[in-house]
Amino acid sequence: MEDLFPDVVLRTGRLTLRAPPAGDVDAIVDAVSDPVTRRWLPLPDPYGRDEALAFVAEKAPAVRASGAGLIRAIECDGDLAGMIDLKKTDWRHRATEIGYWAVPAARARGVMTEATVALSRWVLTGAAFERVVLRIAPGNEASIKVAERAGFAYEGVARNAGIVPSGRVDLAIYSLIPADLS
Repeated sequence: MEDLFPDVVLRTGRLTLRAPPAGDVDAIVDAVSDPVTRRWLPLPDPYGRDEALAFVAEKAPAVRASGAGLIRAIECDGDLAGMIDLKKTDWRHRATEIGYWAVPAARARGVMTEATVALSRWVLTGAAFERVVLRIAPGNEASIKVAERAGFAYEGVARNAGIVPSGRVDLAIYSLIPADLS
């Protein structure tokens, strides 16, 4: 088995998780310009069209091709609703981490929970992984709600383990394993 995720498209009742195309560039720039998004993500500053184009044209395909993960755009009602990815993938141990962000209009609508459920269940069942992790700054209450609603178990805090624009932060660790799905 090759240590590479397939270029999968996942669908739920209302979402499509797909590779991000160049057509998403303007929506990506708008979304990552949002102060709430910027608060929790260590993004380049400034983040403009060039950065978004490099993300969809170079980074997303390279992440998949390297086996390091898989980046999916979340589409809802024909619009970009956010991004979700698999990262820090350990093929030997069949473990990976999920990261995500939502465009402001998609927040508090269950979109990110639905996308997290779809991607985590696919990677545990369809890709036969044994562990999926979420690492969330404890102050990021919206992401913590996503983790809990998606069925992830809280494991504890990794102290001083993350970086956000304001500096170093602790990270709450949540996980999902195949046994949690039964």
